[in-house]
Amino acid sequence: MDAPNDLNALAAEHLAAARDAPHGRSAHLLLHQDPLRQTVIALTSGSALDEHNAPPAASLQVLRGSVRLTAASGDVELTPGRLHPIPQERHGLLALEDAVVLLTAVNP
Repeated sequence: MDAPNDLNALAAEHLAAARDAPHGRSAHLLLHQDPLRQTVIALTSGSALDEHNAPPAASLQVLRGSVRLTAASGDVELTPGRLHPIPQERHGLLALEDAVVLLTAVNP
């Protein structure tokens, strides 16, 4: 594998792993410097991260494919290059096609 900060290489590696996984997902904690965490998450088309609580601050950047961020305040469809804040409410993520995202979160 290329250097750990090569997002293109990580995206390709984890999308391949997600395609082989029975649940259609693969993730890698790229950076963990309290309180900051960055995670690459790959999802195959139709795979989802079920509704869960939001960290105090977070954003989602789409590296490949497209996803739908779901929340009570409204759903948002995101495509490559889009950066979007995670709402401060329970939310989920659905892959509209094979996708890779970079989740940046600040946790207490």
